[in-house]
Amino acid sequence: MVTLMSTSSFEFLHPDNWVASKGYTNGIAAEGRQVFVAGQVGWNAYAEFESDDFVAQVEQALSNVMQILVKAGSKPNHLVRLNWYLTDKAEYVARQKEVGEVYRRVIGRHFPAMTLLIVTGLLEAGAKVEFEATAVIPK
Repeated sequence: MVTLMSTSSFEFLHPDNWVASKGYTNGIAAEGRQVFVAGQVGWNAYAEFESDDFVAQVEQALSNVMQILVKAGSKPNHLVRLNWYLTDKAEYVARQKEVGEVYRRVIGRHFPAMTLLIVTGLLEAGAKVEFEATAVIPK
């Protein structure tokens, strides 16, 4: 059996016999206008890194995602998928509390379906994190 928690045009999908997920949703069913955000790294509007700090880059990259979503008329709670690409697992684990604080500051307490991958590198020199996102704006 799958539990469906509905909020407007979204259904959060969680099998009844699974333990609760923490910080993400296992699945979301949604209806509406789809917005696909290409990979965003932690640089500013001029494609310049203002910091080489991991958490600062997470905040900037999430902010970049949100700026694109706002341009489409979207809000943080319209996110249905957020993929994380990180270059350093140890730094993520060590600074997870700070990452969570930044996430809640930028996105809030909305947790879409997420995947986190550790990669050997990102295309942009100096990038420590990259996000790609999908949002669905309700009709």
